[in-house]
Amino acid sequence: MAVEEKKKKKVIKVDVDKCNGCRACETICSAFHAEPKYSSTNPEKSKIRVLFDPIRDVYVPVYAGEYTEAECNGRGEYTIDEKTYDECAFCRASCPARDYFKDPDSGLPLKCDMCLDDPPQDEPLCVKWCLADALTYEEVDEDGDEEKEETADEMETGLGALIKKHGFKRVMEILAKMNEEKADK
Repeated sequence: MAVEEKKKKKVIKVDVDKCNGCRACETICSAFHAEPKYSSTNPEKSKIRVLFDPIRDVYVPVYAGEYTEAECNGRGEYTIDEKTYDECAFCRASCPARDYFKDPDSGLPLKCDMCLDDPPQDEPLCVKWCLADALTYEEVDEDGDEEKEETADEMETGLGALIKKHGFKRVMEILAKMNEEKADK
């Protein structure tokens, strides 16, 4: 019986407690993606942003993810190690709710490409240039427990928002209807 190998993927991990707000990651990212390469720096064109909360004196590096056409309904706050974060601080999406991860010239969404290059780099330049070691490049299981946990949390948040907007009974009716349609196919 063959043992199924789990697919691996590389991700950038962020340690918020180590980030000192130097913004070296933003600078190198914008320089690497400039045309021609390294010809200029414009942190507004960076695919990683260091968000700062001056009241709590917290820096949060966030790299650009997928584009979404609609802003989410989640506006919750999370407390981690006695620090409170707005839900948007962890969101990597380019969305209508904020101007992060949109090219300032064209308005087109930006997405982190992990500094793909030819020849390939060992790690994204933001990780390599992070002076405080707040960013690390790690290999994780593509369908690992951590991802399943994040997906479950996202579903719970999404369902919570739907229930708040439409009511528990209506959401359950729609889910039952979808289940019946799926069974009929």
